[in-house]
Amino acid sequence: MGLIELLKKAFMEGYATSSITIGTVLMCIGCTMAIAIYIYFIYKLVNRNSFYNKGFNISLVIIAVITASIILTIQSNIVVSLGMVGALSIVRFRTAIKDPMDLAFLFWSISAGIICGAGFAGIAVVASLFVTVLIVLFSASFKEASTLVLVVNADSHKHEDEIMKVVKEFCRYSKTRARNVSKSGMNIAIEVKTSKQSELIDRLMKLDFVTDASLVENDSDIF
Repeated sequence: MGLIELLKKAFMEGYATSSITIGTVLMCIGCTMAIAIYIYFIYKLVNRNSFYNKGFNISLVIIAVITASIILTIQSNIVVSLGMVGALSIVRFRTAIKDPMDLAFLFWSISAGIICGAGFAGIAVVASLFVTVLIVLFSASFKEASTLVLVVNADSHKHEDEIMKVVKEFCRYSKTRARNVSKSGMNIAIEVKTSKQSELIDRLMKLDFVTDASLVENDSDIF
C-alpha cells in the first residue's frame, strides 16, 4: 500500500475491514499525536485557572494516544476487545475535575483518540477545528471581569460601612464572604467583580483606618 492510500485510509476510512499493519499503527498514532498536541496548545491558550496545571495538559496528550491505541487493538481481535473491556471496567479514577472546561478538554482528548483509533482522523481534525471555533467564539462573546476576593484590614469594625461604600463605587458586584472582628481591628473578605483593581486598592489605602488591602483571584474553591 502506497503512502497516498495509507493517508486516505487514516483520514477517511476505518480499519475494521482491513488488516492492521505497522504502517497503519504508525499513521494512527501519528495523527492522534498531532491532534493531541494541538489540543495541548489550545488548552494552554484558553486556560482560565489561577495556576496553569501543566501536568493535566500533558495528560491530555497521553490520554489521546492511549485511547487510540486501545481502539486500534480492539478492532484487531474480538478476544482482545472483550478482555480490554473487562480490564477497563475495574479502573476507577479518583481525581476530581473542578473546572467544567477541563472536563470538556478531557472529553475532547478521549474523543480524538477514539475517532483516530477507529480510522477516521479526518473527522477528528474537522471536529477539533469546530470545537476551537466554539471555544474562541464563546470566550470572546461572554468574557467578563473575573471574580476576585478583596481582603481589607482596618483598625476598627466601626468603619465597615465606609469600606463598603468605596467597594460599591468601584465594583459592579460585591458580596461579603467573611468578617473577623477583634479588639485590635477587623478583617473582612469581599467577593468582587471589577475592572478597576488598581484604583480600588489605591482608594482604600487612602482611608486612614485601613491598614492594608489585597486582591486575590477566586476560582470558587476558596469559600
